Amino acid sequence: MELHVLRISPAFPFTSITKHSRILSKSHCPISLNFSYIPQFSLKVDSQKRNDAIFDDAAYEAERHRLDAEARKAMAETYERETQDQEDPKAWKWVIRKRIWDLMEAQNIAQFPRPVHHRIPNFLGASVAANKLSELEEFKGAKCVKVNPDTPQKQVRFLTLDGGKKLLTPQPRLRTGFFSVLESSMLSPGTIKEACTSAGVAKYGRPIGLDEKIKVDLIVIGSVAVDPRTGARLGKGEGFAELEYGMLRYMGAIDDSTPVVTSVHDEQLVDDIPVDKLLIHDVPVDIICTPTQVIFTNTSIPKPQGIYWEKLSPEKLSQIRILRQLKSKIEQETGRKFPTGPSEKLPPTAQRRR
Repeated sequence: MELHVLRISPAFPFTSITKHSRILSKSHCPISLNFSYIPQFSLKVDSQKRNDAIFDDAAYEAERHRLDAEARKAMAETYERETQDQEDPKAWKWVIRKRIWDLMEAQNIAQFPRPVHHRIPNFLGASVAANKLSELEEFKGAKCVKVNPDTPQKQVRFLTLDGGKKLLTPQPRLRTGFFSVLESSMLSPGTIKEACTSAGVAKYGRPIGLDEKIKVDLIVIGSVAVDPRTGARLGKGEGFAELEYGMLRYMGAIDDSTPVVTSVHDEQLVDDIPVDKLLIHDVPVDIICTPTQVIFTNTSIPKPQGIYWEKLSPEKLSQIRILRQLKSKIEQETGRKFPTGPSEKLPPTAQRRR
């Protein structure tokens, strides 16, 4: 199988190619494509603020909850399907995820929204972990922080804005676009907390496209489980954190040196994530913040170098408009047709939104 890697703009060159020799060697990567020579092109996202018109919070939340319910149902079906096939390379991940979800519910350390299954789980002490994260020198020195849109990282989003930093957050499951940017200067003191919610991001955020010139100093991602010894991490199984990371690398917004931090409960720390079974696009973490401790993993796991097109199913591409635009534009510029991965079943909403 040919492995097509979307390499990054020279604005942020790789700090170490030898570090990634396991991934980029000829035996693993017959064709490694460097698109740094591709002329700049524009992928437009409507940047008109949604709060220019009347924003219907109730309607937005109702639709969001409906789509989330459909997505969780589809992920439950994926869990059943992939765990029944012991040869499936992702089956072991579901075993660990389910163990953590079950444990958090049984010990009542899970917080709203519940049940936490098929979510980045909210947990007791999430705000305390966020406060510890805000004390990191990596956070204090950051001007722009990318934070996932999940509930347990809501306080991280607030501390980012309250600290006068630029907040970059993905639109949930990349449904309606790509990322949104928020800054405290765009908000009144009374709207900062609201801006940390999904509805608030839609209401006050400025949508950006892949042609945006932005530098991200710190990445905060949610996790279901993480190994403090290695930095190996498991998300909820949809792969959006990996796609977001790959697209940020394409933009030149991040590089190997950009710290990746996660905030979790201590019970989400595990010691049985097999590093040798991680996939090429899995994102490791450098720092873990829990309600009781801060752990520097000193991870040696290579970070993804971009978007691995052969890992993306046709259905996933159909779901994410901005990813289709990127793939189509690069194929036009290079005259090369990228492969796609095997088909997968996605939520009905993903099949409708074309």
